[in-house]
Amino acid sequence: MKMEKTQNASRNIVFGVSLKVYQILLPFIMRTVMMYTIGVEYLGLNSLFTSVLQVLNLAELGVGSAMVFSMYKPIAEDNSITICALMKLYRTYYRVIGGIILVVGLLLTPFMPKLISGTIPEDMNIYFLYLLNLLATVLTYWLFAYRNSVLQAHQRNDLISKVTLVTDTVKYLLQIAALVVLHDYYCYVIVLLLTQALNNVLTAIIAKRVFPQYNPEGKLAQNEIKQINGKIRDLFTSKLGYTIVSSADTIVISAFLGLTVLAQYQNYYYIMSSIIGFMSIIYASITAGVGNSMITKSVDQNYREYCVFSLLVSVVSGICGACFLCLYQPFMTLWMGENLLLPFSLVVLLCVYFWIYEYIMMASVYKDAGGIWHQDRFRPLISGVVNLALNLATVRFIGLYGIVLSTIVSMAIVSAPWITSNIFKLIFKKNPIIYVVKIVYYVFSTVLASTVAYVLTSLISINGWIGLIIKAIVCVASSVFVMVILLCRMKEFSDALYLIARMFHLEKLLKK
Repeated sequence: MKMEKTQNASRNIVFGVSLKVYQILLPFIMRTVMMYTIGVEYLGLNSLFTSVLQVLNLAELGVGSAMVFSMYKPIAEDNSITICALMKLYRTYYRVIGGIILVVGLLLTPFMPKLISGTIPEDMNIYFLYLLNLLATVLTYWLFAYRNSVLQAHQRNDLISKVTLVTDTVKYLLQIAALVVLHDYYCYVIVLLLTQALNNVLTAIIAKRVFPQYNPEGKLAQNEIKQINGKIRDLFTSKLGYTIVSSADTIVISAFLGLTVLAQYQNYYYIMSSIIGFMSIIYASITAGVGNSMITKSVDQNYREYCVFSLLVSVVSGICGACFLCLYQPFMTLWMGENLLLPFSLVVLLCVYFWIYEYIMMASVYKDAGGIWHQDRFRPLISGVVNLALNLATVRFIGLYGIVLSTIVSMAIVSAPWITSNIFKLIFKKNPIIYVVKIVYYVFSTVLASTVAYVLTSLISINGWIGLIIKAIVCVASSVFVMVILLCRMKEFSDALYLIARMFHLEKLLKK
């Protein structure tokens, strides 16, 4: 079965972006409410729990990615029997994973206070709060999680987005009520647990209705199970590395610098992670389509699509980076106040962090779609170890600078070159030098566009929300203008325009 990849991707992106806008605005409101009702330390505590539970989620091993990848071929061949057997295996694995996370999480409970430097609010029982968060995580595996794989493999992430929209509405309204009316952080966490269960159940119901032919039944051949287990083992080292990178920063800041500093850093990272979330919608929406292309198209066609994808991601990342550079400080001043601002030099480092991270995530789409996890298995792990070692070596001397610089170095020196080499050697079977030259040019375009935007916005002396809006307009317009001027002569640019036009059914306008 050949997928309608462009149609599916555009539908997933539209629904995904709508959901992401929603998921940014309401948590933003809630973060603000939390800050002004129960205090900044609770913001830091939220981030700490999230990072600890990310570490516990290592037990997932990459089962989800391996299962979705394993469904690409049977879906293309309309092989329902194999898909059902995969679902049954997926269900078994996730039941075991949930149990492992619960047991390990319980064993870690006595050590939670040691991960916090400085004071803890007197009315807070950190053990009980941690256990509530742990149970919410376990439920994500035990309640029909295996049915999500069918939707993802068929590029029906839009259905998942719709369900999440409903459950998040319930969650945010109840959590805001818990903070504003009751001033009770315990109720806030209990709501998280209940709505997570609701999300899993509703998603499973939708998946059953859309694909009633798929049920967890049957059995795979031993050689197929062995292949899947091999993919899972390869994905474990990858997941371990990504977890170290994403969680180590938060845990190290909490342990060495305290919850207040962590909340200060996380305010900035929240904005950046919101944009990262938008970008991840694009990646998630096209991964299944790319996987299908690996089967149905030639290597040269896939390489050409990869170059177009690289340009699009580089342009979007460059514009976002320019906005971070120009708007971070005025926005943070209005949102949280000058006392919680980070130095501008840290803002610059966060912009660099963002661009490199997006490049790696873009390349990871093709790594995942191409299933080259075995050859790539040590890259994230080594990058994560380098990041953690540099974190511990520098945090005592240069504080937050050491945290951000460690991550940048680990990504730029280890992860980005390594994943590029793997993709070109194993998927495209080409020398990457010409492509690397293009990436260097994209970096130059980003730096120039960001510099022009910063100079222009610095000339605007209007303060407040009106000034922020004017700066945003100037920043976006100037950065887009510079990047279009620098990139419009590239062949990938015209291909990218045509791809965007196809997604929105406007290709006839380009032909005219």
